[in-house]
Amino acid sequence: MNKKKALVTASVASMIDLFNRDNIRILQELGYEVEIASNFAFGSITSQKRVDAFKQEMENKGIRVIHVPIPRSITDIKHIISSYKQMKKLIREEEYALVHTQSPIGGVVARLAAKKWRKKGTRVIYTAHGFHFFNGASKASWLLFYPIEKLLSKGTDVLITINAEDYERAKKFSAKRVCYVPGIGVDVDKFRKPTENREALRQEFGFAEEDFVLLSVGQLSKRKNQETMIRAMAQISDRNVKYLVVGLGEMEEADRKLIMELGLKDRVILAGYKDNVDELLHTADAFVFPSLQEGLPVSLMEAMAAGLPIIASKIRGNTDLITDGMEGMLVEAMDTTAYAKAVMELKADSSLQKSYRNCALEKIQGFSAACVHDRMKDIYQSIEK
Repeated sequence: MNKKKALVTASVASMIDLFNRDNIRILQELGYEVEIASNFAFGSITSQKRVDAFKQEMENKGIRVIHVPIPRSITDIKHIISSYKQMKKLIREEEYALVHTQSPIGGVVARLAAKKWRKKGTRVIYTAHGFHFFNGASKASWLLFYPIEKLLSKGTDVLITINAEDYERAKKFSAKRVCYVPGIGVDVDKFRKPTENREALRQEFGFAEEDFVLLSVGQLSKRKNQETMIRAMAQISDRNVKYLVVGLGEMEEADRKLIMELGLKDRVILAGYKDNVDELLHTADAFVFPSLQEGLPVSLMEAMAAGLPIIASKIRGNTDLITDGMEGMLVEAMDTTAYAKAVMELKADSSLQKSYRNCALEKIQGFSAACVHDRMKDIYQSIEK
């Protein structure tokens, strides 16, 4: 007897690697033969080396991996059309019982491709990792993405949202069912465990023990807004305040140029991609997250689990995790002076650091991998009924 088949798909491979490993395990435990369809050639936010390793790992586990050239840019019409045709052919040939898709363009491609097969029993789950339309988003984002998501919700059996704002908005759409799941979950125990290499890791980046080290983790992009925090560093006269940025992205060259222009070469370090974030979190004294747009940020959850005091932008997703004055400080996303002031206030008050740390450690329990695992398992099981 053939196993029931499930397709896990997203625009780029890194999204499946970073956000869907547990979902794949759950589906396998429920008896599905799982296949992956995504762009394994370009567009991922991790290195190509990691993408290739992920592909090999999945294949070693008997999971079929299909490269579909889904782009991340909505203007790349050529690849969107070819991806839709390939995805439609794939769904027709494989007759999946379940398609779980995510990411804006990946979600559009997969749901359009599966439209005909929903009538024949294929169930479609779409996880919105943060709608591109949100309170404060540009009119262009609302005019473009809102009608697309609303229309495609009609072809969605379960629409999963990961923050409160999106959940309330999605309930007004036409999906058969709308669910809230607290992100992808964080391994609280893994990130809470302190590193034994704190001193050596700090020395690796040139930090002295007396330095107050700020850490940001995320793609170097306009959306992640590291530029604003770099400019805030120029307003901080205390030369013992250092800023470590972990990640790759299209803004790296511009950020390096800005660092040199502001005379911050010895105080702001772009470390590139690192696979030991769990250790690096314990080398820092605070976590800074100046992002302009988020769904429910994984790196912020990991920092909370590591017990770091938080300074974050006051935006959707961040506000689901941080209440100003409780788990950390929230400031307006583009306010360089507010970031600088918050850093110095936090550095000067060890009792405030301790309070934020304790509150964050308590709150993050509700966003644990175990909680998310249970909710996703319930969703997968319920969709079969």
